[in-house]
Amino acid sequence: MEKTNDKDSHIMCMKEMSETDRPYEKSYRYGVGVLSDAELLSVILRTGSRRANALSTAYKILNAHPVHKGIVGLNYLTISDLESIAGVGKVKAVQMKCLAEISKRMSKAVLKPFLSFQSPQSIADYYMENTRYLDKEYVYLLLFDSKHKLIKDIKISEGTINSSMLSPREVFVEALRYEAVFIILIHNHPSGDPTPSRQDVEITLDIFKAGQLIGINLSDHIILGNNCYVSLAERGIFDET
Repeated sequence: MEKTNDKDSHIMCMKEMSETDRPYEKSYRYGVGVLSDAELLSVILRTGSRRANALSTAYKILNAHPVHKGIVGLNYLTISDLESIAGVGKVKAVQMKCLAEISKRMSKAVLKPFLSFQSPQSIADYYMENTRYLDKEYVYLLLFDSKHKLIKDIKISEGTINSSMLSPREVFVEALRYEAVFIILIHNHPSGDPTPSRQDVEITLDIFKAGQLIGINLSDHIILGNNCYVSLAERGIFDET
């Protein structure tokens, strides 16, 4: 009998695998922690197609994104991207995106008890789960009452890959609607580098000065990168005005 080489082993029919090599049996006997990323996905996929089993399909998913390979790629693949993979239809594509969303929500749930709006690091860690996989800039507005208790957070702007479109008017329309006393701005840099641009600094100062006139204080503007952030308040930008 011809021996299957390592390269082709993942396309073996599930029924042809020894019982200890099948993802379901392995996880039941030894725990899910022993499964590879592909095996974990194959358990969720459950079945493959006529041309590929679930494990083979899982390998295709993990290698589908041109840049972000592996399990992290699920956060960058769209439903259309997933549907274009042989063996992945609409249902399985949605399952994969739901899996990615569950992962993000679990991370936020772990961080939430430690979220402090007095700490830029804490705010950045929490909201980074919303933004680290986005390919465009998004601006979030956090609204606080006089005791600095969060009233609401709102996505107020969606921009291109290079810049977001934001005006002080948009910010203060929402702030006045919810009777906020303090506000914090958060936005992401899809490049992963949170270094503020000149435009970032200018719009921040415009909003800060406008807020002083109407009694709504801009406490901070936090720019999120990939596992890093910049707080303009920490950089002392408001001390210079």
